[in-house]
Amino acid sequence: MSTERKIRIAFGPLQATSIAVLWVCVLSASSQTTPSGLSSAPVTIGQGTITIDRVIAVVNRQVILQSDLEDEIQLSVLDPTAAGNTRDTRQQALDRLISRTLIQQQIQQEKIPAAEPTAAEVADRLTQLRTGLPACIRSDCASDAGWNAFLAHHELSPMRVEKYLRNRLQILSFIELRFREGIRITPEEIETYYRETLLPQYPSGQTPPPLQQVSARIEEILLQQRVNALFDTWLSNLRSQGQIQVLDTTLERPSAHADEGAPKE
Repeated sequence: MSTERKIRIAFGPLQATSIAVLWVCVLSASSQTTPSGLSSAPVTIGQGTITIDRVIAVVNRQVILQSDLEDEIQLSVLDPTAAGNTRDTRQQALDRLISRTLIQQQIQQEKIPAAEPTAAEVADRLTQLRTGLPACIRSDCASDAGWNAFLAHHELSPMRVEKYLRNRLQILSFIELRFREGIRITPEEIETYYRETLLPQYPSGQTPPPLQQVSARIEEILLQQRVNALFDTWLSNLRSQGQIQVLDTTLERPSAHADEGAPKE
């Protein structure tokens, strides 16, 4: 189990004996191995108040903290699939956290060498975010002033946004390496998509592009559909086979199929 804990401290005068008690509290929280001992209450030491993050879920013995959920909800405004300034519900955010935790655990287990995104790739993705993010439509995020105002309004920092983008790119790289290799799209499949899906989208009287002109794009669409289907099945299996315990019953997964935590492109 991860032993990392985030601690919020309202500073006041602490005596040497109080500092020793603080370390006992931290080590005690870190050493818990069962869900029943993972939630904590505020601890007052002298004039200082210490709150150890409450554990809200455990995924294969790896904890998800209340602060993780708060971060996820705050960062959801950067999701390109979100509408306007709408943020996820707490249930949706936790569901995505659980999915992403499962994916990251598999990345470590399978040791697939997903490429670390370069600075140029992160910068390119940031440009796409600032110019195409629905929540930025009225904020003029393409300008530095508008982008800085947007970050300030949502209490985000450039460093947090960069970390968010790097995480998305790493997961996308893993998905590409894990599922795309070996998939082959036949000419017959491309022609079928062109005839049955693309051509009907053109109104009567408008000349559609020839198959040869759009075949590469159709192949990419079919590849992505195949990857998405394989990924969805794989993640569903991870969920069914994994040990997932939600300690806060108000955050139980909704019956409807929720967004599964992988970046949607």
